[in-house]
Amino acid sequence: MSASTPIHPAPDTPVGRQALALAGVFQAASLVDELARTGQVDQRAWDTLIHATLDTNPENFEAIYGGHPNNLRLGLDTLEGMLGRRQANPVVMRYGFSLLMLMSKLRGNNAMMDDLGQRLTRAQGQAEHFGETHENIIASLGEAYQQTLSTLKTRIVVQGDPSLLQSRMMPERVRACLLAGVRFALLWHQQGGRRWKLLFQRSALKKALDTL
Repeated sequence: MSASTPIHPAPDTPVGRQALALAGVFQAASLVDELARTGQVDQRAWDTLIHATLDTNPENFEAIYGGHPNNLRLGLDTLEGMLGRRQANPVVMRYGFSLLMLMSKLRGNNAMMDDLGQRLTRAQGQAEHFGETHENIIASLGEAYQQTLSTLKTRIVVQGDPSLLQSRMMPERVRACLLAGVRFALLWHQQGGRRWKLLFQRSALKKALDTL
């Protein structure tokens, strides 16, 4: 996936970019729920999240999610369901909004931001050797989340099949997903997204989603 010439340029409006970043948050929330209940994930959605987490210095906005909004299709559909007041999964909604809260706590903690940055730099080095979705990388990302974000008071309690949640590599995969959600939440904030605005921007966000 070459980042220099995106097939689909990102929207040039702040709300359009916020919609894409927020889709990343809710894609992570959806995958956490899928993993916890079924142990399976949509591969394209998963690959997109891991790539975004490792690419801390992207060439452009589109590069973060691989240059095509369909890489965030699961998140876009989830977000559309929520904004359109269709039957949204309350567990996924809780994860999504908890990720936004975690992000705001992280932003106020410079030491944790630095620590997380160093851990991601090390994971990037590993990814060059093993490939982005190798289980060593997922283990590193999971550990990065566990050692930083999961020590905050705002904890995300994941519901699901207990035997699945305890199976090999599952805790690491769930944590890597949560870390990706926080990465997209930071991106949303960088694009001007604020939680209080979500109440007032519902129709603008919905309009932006319709174009995606």
